[in-house]
Amino acid sequence: LPDLNPKQHVPLEEYAANLKSMIQYLKSVDITEDRIILITPPPLQESAWEKECVAKGDKLNRRNATTGEYAQACVQVARDCGTDVLDLWTLMQNNQDFSSYLSDGLHLSAKGNSFLAAQLWSRLDKKLAALPWLLPYWRDVDNLDPEASLL
Repeated sequence: LPDLNPKQHVPLEEYAANLKSMIQYLKSVDITEDRIILITPPPLQESAWEKECVAKGDKLNRRNATTGEYAQACVQVARDCGTDVLDLWTLMQNNQDFSSYLSDGLHLSAKGNSFLAAQLWSRLDKKLAALPWLLPYWRDVDNLDPEASLL
């Protein structure tokens, strides 16, 4: 929140512009849209994060609703730029208590990282499955004459 966390606050419009700028840079170095996946911020578990803030002598400096606005901006940038997006904010809240995905209400726990990895892997797996094999599968290589397997 701008008034409670000014050192880390980035206005929503600037956040979206920064994402677009990153995508434009990647495209400028020949990375195509189909190879880019944006990931939204995860949800915020306010009561747990508030405990962390109070322990440091601060007030709650973030809101899940605000985080959702940034997640939606990320989704919109992905649509506008033609990239894929992993909407972690929505997926983690889909009909479940997401608090176990966060170690302190803000940062991902081991379970949260595993959830993210599983979600990301399913997207990567679909993209990778369509790629051609450049080298033979290791079991198909003749260990007595490996060069012949590569021709």
